Amino acid sequence: MLHKEPERGYTVSVPVLPGCVTYGENIDEAIAMAKDAIEIYLEELQSRGEEIPDDSNTLEYSLNLVRA
Repeated sequence: MLHKEPERGYTVSVPVLPGCVTYGENIDEAIAMAKDAIEIYLEELQSRGEEIPDDSNTLEYSLNLVRA
């Protein structure tokens, strides 16, 4: 999930991976940082012998609200 911060930048969280959160100054940087964070998170799970979460039942939907 990509969230624009009030001051500047973007925070990215990955709901299926608790605690997997990162930040970028712009959207492209935030997405790149998220890819790195996910890769590191999954590598850590594997090194501990933990199961990789299954998010195949996750529904993706976005809604943009514009204030008049």
